Amino acid sequence: MTIRVALTHETTYRYDRSVSLSPHVIRLRPAPHCKTSVVSYSLKVEPERQFLNWQQDPFGNFQARVVFPEKTRLLNVLVDLVVDTKVINPFDFFTEPYADNFPFEYENIIKLELSSYLIPSESGPLLKSYMSFLKKEGYGSRKRIVDFIVELNRKVSEDIGYIIRMEPGVQTCEQSLEKRTGSCRDSSFLLVQILRHFGLAARFVSGYLIQLKADRIPLEGPKGPENDFTDLHAWAEVFLPGAGWVGMDPTSGLLTGEGHIPLAATPEPISAAPIFGFADPAETEFEFRMEVKRIAESPRVTLPYAEARWNDIKRRGKSLDRKMLDLGIKISIGGEPTFISDEDRQGTEWNHEALGERKFELSKDLMYRLRGEFASGSLLQFSQGKWYPGEPLPRWSIGCFWRKDGENLWENSALLADAPNASSKNEISDPRKTSEILAGAICRTLGIDLSYMVPMYEDDLYYIWKEGNLPFEMERELSSVYDSLERSRILRILDKGFKKEAAFAIPVYYNYIIDEWESSSWNPRRDRLFLVPGDSPAGLRIPFASISDRFREFPHFTSLEKKPSLPSRKRIEEKVRKRLDLPPKSFDEKGPPIQSTLVVEERKGMLHVFLPPVPSLEVWLDLIVCVEQAALASGVAIRLEGYEPPTDERIEVFKITPDPGVIEVNLHPSTSFEELELKTRILYEKSIESKLSTEKFQIDGRASGTGGGNHITVGALTPDESPFLKRPDLLRSLVTYWQHHPSLSYLFSGLFIGTTSQSPRMDEGREATLYEFEIACRQVDRLENVPPWLVDRLFRNLLVDVTGNTHRSEISIDKLYSPAGTSGRLGLVEFRAFEMPPHYRMSVVQQMFVLSLLCRFWENPYRRPPIRRGTELHDKYLLPFYVWQDFKEVLEDLKTCGYPFYEEDFIPFFEFRFPEYGRTQKDGIGIELRMALEPWDVLGEEANSFGTSRAVDSALERIQVKVDGWTQGRYALSCNGFEVPLRSTGKIGEAVAGVRFKAWSPTFTLHPNLPVNNPLVFDLWDSWSERSIGGCRYYVSHPGGRSYDTFPVNSFEAESRRISRFADHGHTAGETGAPQNLSHPHSPYTLDLRWAPGPGWKKNVP
Repeated sequence: MTIRVALTHETTYRYDRSVSLSPHVIRLRPAPHCKTSVVSYSLKVEPERQFLNWQQDPFGNFQARVVFPEKTRLLNVLVDLVVDTKVINPFDFFTEPYADNFPFEYENIIKLELSSYLIPSESGPLLKSYMSFLKKEGYGSRKRIVDFIVELNRKVSEDIGYIIRMEPGVQTCEQSLEKRTGSCRDSSFLLVQILRHFGLAARFVSGYLIQLKADRIPLEGPKGPENDFTDLHAWAEVFLPGAGWVGMDPTSGLLTGEGHIPLAATPEPISAAPIFGFADPAETEFEFRMEVKRIAESPRVTLPYAEARWNDIKRRGKSLDRKMLDLGIKISIGGEPTFISDEDRQGTEWNHEALGERKFELSKDLMYRLRGEFASGSLLQFSQGKWYPGEPLPRWSIGCFWRKDGENLWENSALLADAPNASSKNEISDPRKTSEILAGAICRTLGIDLSYMVPMYEDDLYYIWKEGNLPFEMERELSSVYDSLERSRILRILDKGFKKEAAFAIPVYYNYIIDEWESSSWNPRRDRLFLVPGDSPAGLRIPFASISDRFREFPHFTSLEKKPSLPSRKRIEEKVRKRLDLPPKSFDEKGPPIQSTLVVEERKGMLHVFLPPVPSLEVWLDLIVCVEQAALASGVAIRLEGYEPPTDERIEVFKITPDPGVIEVNLHPSTSFEELELKTRILYEKSIESKLSTEKFQIDGRASGTGGGNHITVGALTPDESPFLKRPDLLRSLVTYWQHHPSLSYLFSGLFIGTTSQSPRMDEGREATLYEFEIACRQVDRLENVPPWLVDRLFRNLLVDVTGNTHRSEISIDKLYSPAGTSGRLGLVEFRAFEMPPHYRMSVVQQMFVLSLLCRFWENPYRRPPIRRGTELHDKYLLPFYVWQDFKEVLEDLKTCGYPFYEEDFIPFFEFRFPEYGRTQKDGIGIELRMALEPWDVLGEEANSFGTSRAVDSALERIQVKVDGWTQGRYALSCNGFEVPLRSTGKIGEAVAGVRFKAWSPTFTLHPNLPVNNPLVFDLWDSWSERSIGGCRYYVSHPGGRSYDTFPVNSFEAESRRISRFADHGHTAGETGAPQNLSHPHSPYTLDLRWAPGPGWKKNVP
């Protein structure tokens, strides 16, 4: 985002007597080739009686020549400069083909023009020696010119240490190389001479350097200044054919950017001196003052709120807590924030694949960091997650569980194999023996005889058969991912061996009658128990069909009643200790065998304990203590996996799971603003420490969030306290209000919106549903008693997508009171359309906003009928202006109801979702281009190697154009020759419209024959002169033809890519006819350029 700064530079000379001053030359005005936008400039010179003339030197630099007709005791030069520091990509240039690689020869005409920049002015012995050293290091060998200048710049920066040197003049190259230190002007002069000795044209540049304090301190690399800073500076520029002059700063070792303001660029330093002149001999006092101040900065994702505003938001958050307490409403709020890698934005696991090795390692790192903050005395469990069609393996899930009563669930962290302090416990010399020892120890803590422990083996016959089908050349990559997985699986099993036990199983069942664990014998058909072939843990590959066709029944408990307190850790340990003091038990074998099984298995040098399903939390706590005591007795660290504990409000849990392209953190719920602010801040801070990011950008620089969203889940800590089950009208109010205000859907959304998105609005593509929704609302309003099951059934089949999926809905009630079972009867409502906010403070404001809306509906139910907008929903409310106007109505409604929010609280969201592309001023009329939203259609089915798929048509884009100072009647605004349907905003002279266009031609798309609309040329057409009097251009891709292969590495590069695609000039030249009308009743707010006539069209056909 643009930051406007004011730079003040004052230089003062005080003389002890009146002196005559020679004409002075002042070079303190930004040079013509300055890339940073200069808003205003002022030069004031004292004494005031003087004659000042602006001129340009032979090299094109601005300089003021000042003549002083009278003697004076004071010379004061004051410069005030205001600039907009937009991000500049120093690598955004092309070179001529012959100059792509170094060394090269300039063309004759260019060499003649650059002659004064090519001749070295120094050739001392130390410089010659240094040149020889550089050539031996490979700097003179053939390489890309960009690599050459970057490496040379860095080398000079490393070899010449930076010092502040107040003496006048510039050191010679010999002095700098001998001392190995120098000021910025010394190292820059040295670099200029080195470049010339290499045959490259180079010049010396003096200027201002503006460095602003970073919003976020990087984990690695230079941290930057602690405060905003400016100073006179010097650097070098090298001339590259095709690119022009490229700035190189040997002080930092970087290329120059938006903070470098050139004042004078000359062949020699003496011609670039900021102030040059003479005075009569006298005692002189010299002073200078430099300061830089931010005078305007729009909210940005790295600093969305100033401290004063953030403190005010926190004050209102605490007030909201008191309000909820007064209302007696018990609300908990949680979420599912998502993150991507900060170091590998190109990787498939961070773009579309759900699984990846690096993703798993980063998730573990983040989990242990969060565990230390949220959950002391907790345990980690690595379980099997969801398995979606088309994915070769199930996803994993890392869960962190702890008791709410403060008792330790797991005491010794060193016994967790993945813990940072578990390395000494994780060295296994004999995996089979260690597994058997651990399994035996678990049997003893459970009070079970060792005879019930069952060794399990890999199926040798199956793998021998599979081995025979493998090719001889094992190194050759197989075409199918499934074949590749099968091959690696077989090789792993063959390496492990068939005759050794693969794992040990312990059938366990908790008998509530005798209040102890039981086990049973297994009698498989074969002499041994052979695992089902596969990659999953052994606990999921037990061949139960070969053991028995009937197993002991498993008790199930379902109740909404408040549960008693959990037994203390000490009490459970005493119970386990008593078992250890008694002899192991044998059990009656008359009944059916036990199916629930605990399994001990070694994989990848780590012991895994697979936990069986258990009916109650009390039983699970007993089992956990048994496993921990066994691990302690065996002296090994373990990884817990298998079935998670039963859902119970007496324990807390948060999870980290993989999703396509992201890591998803299922954060545990908060019951107050202070709690959610603390948790959200810690989560974002620890994710940064784990080298995870919340920012992701498209190839053209547009921000897209992580792509995984930030689902917000609202309910209560227990289902019986859920406000949606206690007050069914709350859900009815919420859904109706969301339908009335499209801004709630689109201001916080991701880029993939619309009917076929993962979180469509109820009225997107299914307007008929609104009629059924009214009937459901009527029942909620009229019935005196609406039981929980009815609340769910009334809305379950309405809050779905076009395929009927109850999960893929903007407001999902999957976990409200599902008929499927207790895991879906949690009284929760999930908001699934929210994109991942890039800053934790934005996330906090978003959650606070949702809580305020729920409180507003609790006090004043919203019982209005739905609005049927038809095509206006996407034609109008995908434009930023109308989204913001609608959202201001929401803010005003909340303020009226006693929940004050202000527009400034949500400007960061607006700028994130609808960034400005550029603006220009022509003949008193301002034109602003801003990103708008565009729903992408899902096309028909296509056959591929994996079966059948449906492509998303991403060919279309939409932008908003807004004008101010508009005079209706005289002017018209056109885009590519077609009139833009501007509509008044209600403010005099201001109007707005949308432009929809085809940005590119993917393989699968609607209307493949239509041409791409690039660039978009906006003309301000004057009906009086019948020609364009100015305009601007928007490019879909880089206007210079630069084709990016990788995503932007950070927000700075992303911003530079966006800026490069807008030009504040480039109107249609010559006399033109009036813009043509392309209006269509389907989209009165938007110009759709796809209606424009294309090549090969028949003439005179409407």
